[in-house]
Amino acid sequence: MNFKNIILCFLISVFLFSCSGKKNSHAGKTVFRYNEPKGITSLDPAFSRTMANIWAVNQLFNGLVQMNDETLIQPCIAKAWDISDDGLTYTFHLRSDVYFHDSKVFPTGKGREISAQDFVYSFNRIVDEKVLSPGRWIFNNVDFKEGKGFYASDDSTFVIRLKTPFPPFIGMLTMQYCSVVPKEAVDFYGKDFGRNPVGTGPFKIKWWYEGVKLVLHKNENYFETDNGNKLPYLDAVSITFINDPQSSFLEFVKGNTDMLSGLDDGSYKDAIITPSGELKAEFKDNVNLISQPFLNTEYLGFVVNDSLEIVRNSPLRKKEIRQAINYGIDRVKMMRYIRNNIGAPAENGFVPEGLPSFSKDLKGYDYNPAKARDLLAQAGYPNGKGLPEITLHTTSQYLDLCEYIQHQLSEIGIKIKMEVNPPGTHGEMVANAQSLFWRKSWIADYADAENYLALFYSKNFTPKGPNYTLFKNDKYDQLYDAALKEVNDTVRYELYREMDKIIIDSAPIVPLYYDRVLRFVSKDVEGLGSNSMNLLTLKRVKKLIAK
Repeated sequence: MNFKNIILCFLISVFLFSCSGKKNSHAGKTVFRYNEPKGITSLDPAFSRTMANIWAVNQLFNGLVQMNDETLIQPCIAKAWDISDDGLTYTFHLRSDVYFHDSKVFPTGKGREISAQDFVYSFNRIVDEKVLSPGRWIFNNVDFKEGKGFYASDDSTFVIRLKTPFPPFIGMLTMQYCSVVPKEAVDFYGKDFGRNPVGTGPFKIKWWYEGVKLVLHKNENYFETDNGNKLPYLDAVSITFINDPQSSFLEFVKGNTDMLSGLDDGSYKDAIITPSGELKAEFKDNVNLISQPFLNTEYLGFVVNDSLEIVRNSPLRKKEIRQAINYGIDRVKMMRYIRNNIGAPAENGFVPEGLPSFSKDLKGYDYNPAKARDLLAQAGYPNGKGLPEITLHTTSQYLDLCEYIQHQLSEIGIKIKMEVNPPGTHGEMVANAQSLFWRKSWIADYADAENYLALFYSKNFTPKGPNYTLFKNDKYDQLYDAALKEVNDTVRYELYREMDKIIIDSAPIVPLYYDRVLRFVSKDVEGLGSNSMNLLTLKRVKKLIAK
């Protein structure tokens, strides 16, 4: 046993001893504490692009609608809404008891009641070119002709008009970009609004020492209730910013944080999870493991548009080579040894588990090295003879996964060279088609398969859209266009499955695995739910106080 593991075992024993009695949070106050290793760049909903920002913004702001743990759309500031028969007009009827946080930006220092005009302002701000919000694309389908894109027919009625029907649109409005903000605060703070947020949410900012800690306090005037009880239950939320995964894990082990989320780094994976993906026995008395499908597909992608010279000169232009790579990877073994079975092998298409259109009947690629060799021979490279070395671009976080793939493919005659770049460089290379073969994740922006299938729509070519593979298929585009107009969910889901089948057959990607939400939570904490979007919602959380 090396020194690091000895220290780790000692700290785990300290954790188990210290958790034998319930601890006070802060002199009778209940404080939920978690660590955000990637840091928070802004608390402005207009810039809620990363999961770290989204989690914090979700505590401070509200939108028209919200998503529950079953990813169903629920009322929020809008108590009800109507959608016109043609699917173009969305009319939202607002509550009359929602107020912005108390703030010096208001004349009396007291938060004022929100109105429909606040949503007109907030949504127009998202599409304002001067703001440069990464969420502008949400409203690409809004019809701004005659000033009727967003408008208030009265103080409690907000209306959105679309150019074409788009059934997933109501789900897109649950995104944190669509939160309501007060014009007074944005005008007062200007570019510093992201550090001085004023919202309507269950918590309000107390102080933020960048890189060290962010503290949120209960909003005593919050409008939502839980079975007649005022929300939120917690007195405060404390967020630290320890970026070293091992140190973050040890803080949880010592009881200094209440939740540990995910195993992205994997450095402490074997310390807390068994090889079969279960919580280790020594933690079970003090920790709950919350796990469910996460709308995240991990995959490898190819640039497949042979109008590019680099594609025409690459063996990856051949579908048989791409299919051989798909058949040459044992995803079941990969999940067991690389991921401790956290997640599921992606053997059913690109759309992940957790969405209603997902189907086990859609057969993707399983491990079949004999089939892979046959495909190599069909492509003119029997047993890989004459096949040039193929470069796979990745980041250090996924190096172990890609090394596993490299080894697997070498067994069928495909030589893979690894090129590791920083995340920013890697993202730029993928977005600008500077890499022909790369690893990527796709985490759903909203809970509808269209968000995944848009990656292969020809009108979404980079840099304007997410079609990083530059895939183009006329039949696929026709199905995609039909799905956007289809209001019957059952019919739309069948169109989604047909599109997924085309992707599997054409092989512009190698689906690797469908991820899972994984949360390790202290048993002092009650009411912390989870959903397939991995959204953190703390307004219904309770924390025990020692007597």
